[in-house]
Formats: sequence, structure tokens, C-alpha cells
Amino acid sequence: MGKNAVKIADVRLKTDKELEDRLMELRKEQFNLRFQKATGQLANTARVTAVRKEIAKITAVIGERERKGAEQRA
Repeated sequence: MGKNAVKIADVRLKTDKELEDRLMELRKEQFNLRFQKATGQLANTARVTAVRKEIAKITAVIGERERKGAEQRA
């Protein structure tokens, strides 16, 4: 794991609003990184993978919370 990698435990500590805000930021960054790659301006190629992994962690936690909420309602 890289020194700047986000840990899943840190993601779980955030509120739903914080997760949604961070997810929006990451999706914008991911778009910009793809654009830079397409135009040949991408300097840090490792950032693409780091952003993708952080998006996956956040969506996993959001999914866990949704399933947990569905179980409690059932």
C-alpha cells in the first residue's frame, strides 16, 4: 500500500455526506486524469490507479450502509 493510500477504516469513519462529497471530487479528478492521459499531458500515472481504488472503497462502504439500512427496515 502506498504512503498516500486511503485506508478502508478511515473511509468508514466518515459521514454519508462526507463520502458523497469525496466521491464527487474523485469522479471529477478521474475525468480530468483521463482527459490528461488522452492529450498526453498526464505526469503521474499512478494517481489514476489510486483514484480508482479510493472510489471503489467509498462505493463499497456506501453499499454496506445501504444493505445494513435495508436489513434494519426489513
